[in-house]
Amino acid sequence: MAASFMLRSSFLSPPSPQLHHQSPPKSNPTIHFINPIKATASTNDAIIPPQKHRRPADENIREEAARRPTSSHNFSARYVPFNADPSSDEWYSLDEIIYRSRSGGLLDVQHDMDALKKFDGQYWRSLFDSRVGKTTWPYGSGVWSKKEWVLPEIDSDDIVSAFEGNSNLFWAERFGKQFLGMSDLWVKHCGISHTGSFKDLGMTVLVSQVNRLRKMHKPVVGVGCASTGDTSAALSAYCASAGIPSIVFLPANKISMAQLVQPIANGAFVLSIDTDFDGCMQLIREVTAELPIYLANSLNSLRLEGQKTAAIEILQQFDWQVPDWVIVPGGNLGNIYAFYKGFMMCKELGLVDRIPRLVCAQAANANPLYLHYKSGWKDFQPVKANTTFASAIQIGDPVSIDRAVFALKNCDGIVEEATEEELMDAMAKADSTGMFICPHTGVALTALFKLRNSGVIGPNDKTVVVSTAHGLKFTQSKIDYHSKEIKDMECRFANPPVEVKADFGSVMDVLKKYLLSKNAKH
Repeated sequence: MAASFMLRSSFLSPPSPQLHHQSPPKSNPTIHFINPIKATASTNDAIIPPQKHRRPADENIREEAARRPTSSHNFSARYVPFNADPSSDEWYSLDEIIYRSRSGGLLDVQHDMDALKKFDGQYWRSLFDSRVGKTTWPYGSGVWSKKEWVLPEIDSDDIVSAFEGNSNLFWAERFGKQFLGMSDLWVKHCGISHTGSFKDLGMTVLVSQVNRLRKMHKPVVGVGCASTGDTSAALSAYCASAGIPSIVFLPANKISMAQLVQPIANGAFVLSIDTDFDGCMQLIREVTAELPIYLANSLNSLRLEGQKTAAIEILQQFDWQVPDWVIVPGGNLGNIYAFYKGFMMCKELGLVDRIPRLVCAQAANANPLYLHYKSGWKDFQPVKANTTFASAIQIGDPVSIDRAVFALKNCDGIVEEATEEELMDAMAKADSTGMFICPHTGVALTALFKLRNSGVIGPNDKTVVVSTAHGLKFTQSKIDYHSKEIKDMECRFANPPVEVKADFGSVMDVLKKYLLSKNAKH
């Protein structure tokens, strides 16, 4: 039976972060049932078609959702120290403004898995599938269609969403066959999203929680981030939608104009700072420690709750069949952990029986995780990130290094790297088959080439490459490549325009030469 849930929480936290040393009290949020699903331990319950309802003309989808009948439930989530000892009793409410544990380590969002396990895997599969493609608030979003696994206690009226997610998972048929000899290669195009990158998935969660905190009169005057482009675009868009001030720290002259214009157009307060991303990150952390500005970088574990839904979507789009490999570009390294977390939740809650092996792909000019992996996970050392066309992952001291290592170790994962020439050639090859990808996806495809050539990935392995941003954000790099204007780069797959005189004979000569060359290849 198709169903929709809406949870409301009456739980309010103290005005400042408080360390707790006992189990959290059970909140009593309510759920709005649109079309109830019978929840039992069995996976064979019949699915009853949902009733049809027409919303009154003077009622919007938020109002429609709010009047649904309610039933009590007990799903909840909280902050805990990342990878803490099972005996640890340190935890914090999600309504507290806190980014680090008592020891200074990362935090993680921990869900009440016992409450979620009261519903079997078939129940969750049917529930999530029933919400795809609908406009019911807030489940038209690929993120909020998994609301119970994301922010279960937030009032749906506090959610800020552009119905992000539900991004295309397409079969890269020609690319896989022509360049890799693969028959089951897929690209998860997370760049087909509201602001053109996967960052929307996490930002809808973070800004929704900030919206909730402000309604609770918590001391939050705005939201800030350091960014190499895509984070600032997502933050500014969602804050603009909610009417919340956004502050953006950008490294001067290190991001594309297409990326820079997004936060400006969305009304963000943009600071262009003479440093790199790591320098901007250090500054924003210092500023948010002194001013009531909420930190939006992936140090904040709320964002990962949204990003993990891309992994759940992949399984859903494969009718809950598990791929063999998932390859993710890595910079600040939160996303590789988010994918791991999404896959593991599906396994733990019985939706699937295994998880894929993950590959994290880094640019060779910013490759601290790769060097750490090649050293056998010896002591991690940050690097000075050099300029790379994959600008969003030009990060030498990633915040989520511990999260990434944990994920890769627990899924027998691999780390690969791509030189500038390799990633640009891979991007050009992909574009020649109709993709038009970003340079970061070029990094991931380079990792695929290397693992395929070494035999690690087989010709029939079901493989997903995660494309993190839309190629339209990186047109200048494509222009430079196809114009062969990149210093010390051969640009072997460049396809520059041919200059020809404006007369019939000249045009015919050029076309005949071109068509003969194409015919010779076939």
